[in-house]
Amino acid sequence: MTTPRIRLSPLPVREAAACMCDHGDVCSSYAPGHALHLIQARLAAATTAGWIDALVSGVDRQAGIVQVTTLDGETLSLWNAGGAALEVEPGQPVAVHTRWDVLAIGALRYNVARA
Repeated sequence: MTTPRIRLSPLPVREAAACMCDHGDVCSSYAPGHALHLIQARLAAATTAGWIDALVSGVDRQAGIVQVTTLDGETLSLWNAGGAALEVEPGQPVAVHTRWDVLAIGALRYNVARA
C-alpha cells in the first residue's frame, strides 16, 4: 500500500521564495531594487532619452535608500539591495533612468525601486 503524494500548488511555493540578499548573499532576484538584469541594463543604455541628471540629497545606508533631487526639483527615494547606498555621498551627481529604473553612479549601474 502506498501513501498518496502531497502535491503543492505553485502558489505556496512562489510565496515562500526569497531573494538570497535577505540572507546576506548576492541578489538572486531581478525584482525592482535587486540585481540588475543584462537586458534591463542594455535597454537603459539604448534609450538615452530616459536618463535624468540628479544630485544625491540624502542616504540611508542601513535601509539601502538613496534620495536624489533632479535638476527640475523633483525628489526621488530609490531603494536598492545591492549596495547603491554605500557608493554615494550627499551632493554627488548621479543619473536615473525613469523608464527602466536604473541608477547610474559613475560607471556603476543599479536596479532601483522607488521607495
